[in-house]
Amino acid sequence: MTPRKTAFAAALALTVSGAHAQAPQASQTEEAYAARPEVRAFVRDLANRHAFAEAELLDVFARVKPVDPILRAISAPADKVRSWQEYRALFVNDRRIEAGVAFWNANQAALERAERQYGIPAEYIVGIIGVETLYGRNTGRWRVIEALSTLAFDHPPRSAFFRDELRQYLLLARDEGLDVFALRGSYAGAFGIPQFMPGSARRFAVDFDGDGRIDLSDSAADAVGSVANYLHRHGWRPGAPVLFPARITGEGYRAFVDGSVEPRHALSTLLEAGVEPLGMAPEQRSKLGVLVELATPDAGSDFRVGLRNFYVLTRYNRSAFYATAVADLADAVRQARAQVPGR
Repeated sequence: MTPRKTAFAAALALTVSGAHAQAPQASQTEEAYAARPEVRAFVRDLANRHAFAEAELLDVFARVKPVDPILRAISAPADKVRSWQEYRALFVNDRRIEAGVAFWNANQAALERAERQYGIPAEYIVGIIGVETLYGRNTGRWRVIEALSTLAFDHPPRSAFFRDELRQYLLLARDEGLDVFALRGSYAGAFGIPQFMPGSARRFAVDFDGDGRIDLSDSAADAVGSVANYLHRHGWRPGAPVLFPARITGEGYRAFVDGSVEPRHALSTLLEAGVEPLGMAPEQRSKLGVLVELATPDAGSDFRVGLRNFYVLTRYNRSAFYATAVADLADAVRQARAQVPGR
């Protein structure tokens, strides 16, 4: 048994011995997952494919039950039409801007190194971490093992996705010697300062502080490097712009607002349709872009033209609202920091 597998087994032993309290949010009426045939088949598959000890995994699932609030949260319908103005105000405000400046100042060396190594400007790393967790202040309260198990076995619409993420989480715990019950995150299983899903953590997270382990929960440097690597691996183009505000003339633009975030229209074509990207240099008009309408009910829409790097931001979260809020927060933090005397 390798040292990391030993650490994994030791963490399970602590759980079995009662060192970790039963999660209070778990249903008290449902049986533990270890009793269910589909979970036992899942455990058997993990043992066969990844050389886990089947008994150790059954010990884990004997202590995990469905968490009803997680199922309600993921299934809850939107109670009102989304408003861009309200959404933006949640993330681009004085509190987050000030916290972003402080995070940048505290982690300047790591941010500069990430830009040199991966080509990602510091402000976009700061923007993502600010939107995701307010710089580590809001990383989630649900035990990751319970969130992923609940969604893997009791949320049929996306059970395949969450079963794979549960598999990735158990592999991550073994690789990194983590206590599977200790890590907390969102109701969907994302965790740490940058809110990575386990699969993304295994593929893209990096040890950026050089201490020999990847710690997305407590190492700001690891979070910075991991976000940078994620964007780099998804095709970020160093030195290229992200998006531009747009002025709309006429009705021709409507043919290009289709909910897509992929830049697949020639900017010259958008110009002909009455879409004017503000501040765009003439040489950039040969690129491909996407027209994004950010709607607010009972108010005028905000329009942006996104380029390839805008699309890369949406790989973190498949939402035009999200990517635009990240870009706006990034710009606001950069400007606020530039106004500090001595910079």
